[in-house]
Amino acid sequence: MAAWHDGPMPAPPSVDELRSIGVAHGLDALGVARAEVFDGTRVHLHERKARGLHASMQFTYRNPDRSTDPRRSLPTARSLVVGALGYLRDARGVSAVGAPAGVVARYVWEDHYAALRHALGAVASALSDGGYEARILVDDNALVDREAAHRAGLGWYGKNANLLLPGRGSWFVLGSVLTDAELPAAEPVADGCGSCDRCLSSCPTGAIIEPGVIDANRCLAWLVQADGVFPAEHRVALGDRIYGCDECQEVCPPNRRETRRPVSVGGAAQRRAVPLLELLEAADAALMADYGQWYIPRREPRYLRRNALVALGNVGRGDDQRTIAALGHWLGCDDALLRAHAVWAARRLGLDDLLGLVADDPDPTVRAELARNHLPPA
Repeated sequence: MAAWHDGPMPAPPSVDELRSIGVAHGLDALGVARAEVFDGTRVHLHERKARGLHASMQFTYRNPDRSTDPRRSLPTARSLVVGALGYLRDARGVSAVGAPAGVVARYVWEDHYAALRHALGAVASALSDGGYEARILVDDNALVDREAAHRAGLGWYGKNANLLLPGRGSWFVLGSVLTDAELPAAEPVADGCGSCDRCLSSCPTGAIIEPGVIDANRCLAWLVQADGVFPAEHRVALGDRIYGCDECQEVCPPNRRETRRPVSVGGAAQRRAVPLLELLEAADAALMADYGQWYIPRREPRYLRRNALVALGNVGRGDDQRTIAALGHWLGCDDALLRAHAVWAARRLGLDDLLGLVADDPDPTVRAELARNHLPPA
């Protein structure tokens, strides 16, 4: 909300002043774009939605006309002040979790969006204190953050569709402050990928179908968040991941250079991996207390367990008694989705003798899993 001023509006803070405020509160970069429709992005979203590349993903695909028009969120908006906050943390020296473990994407090791909101809040306050309207948009389906950041001159689009900051890479969360203040807009950053296509060739499922175009139906980062059965054709490719996938970022040369820079050790870097058997043994309340900040379909812990069962099938040991007990438990549970994934994990670990627990299962999902041609044990 804007403060009330009697008389002419004072000049808004300069971009340099706003940048200094943002950096003082934790931002790594700040830029400004005009609050106008993202015409090209709108076309791309509609086209990719028509092609089914969004899978069941909603977010900015839910309403492309809204998520590409800043003025839908603030009708008086003239400028977008866009901030980037780095989430790269050094996990070296952090004690490893017990095996088998499930890997977690870097961006959820800590709640970086809370820090981003705090920093952008300081920027918004500087604008509202001057009498201008200011609205924060962070991790919100109301705006395509990457396009806002691109227009604000923070970086270029990589071939993996992430935004890369010059000299720093893509280890950043992005957010904006919409304001009716008229601020000078930045110039876009030129492409920095050149002929490099490591992200395309390194994607475990071939989800980057062309430079800058992702098929969410194959993207592991989306599939671990989607509801329903985890696609059988992508289970082995999931490997030990249980939330997110950093592969296309890990192989990116600017990102690899950034990981060699001295970075802070995150207090929550323990979250880089999760003991799979502990996750499978935990009660619902404990799971949501520990991992409830993740996006979980309908807030149902069963999806954490589904991902853990697939990962266990890839990295577990069939001669481990605790693993055998865990699979036996989920083969006998009331949830057909979890029984089906436990069937896959048991077969993958060579524990076919456990499948007698579901030999007469009435559920079609479980029966389909039992009838599926399966890969040789891991």
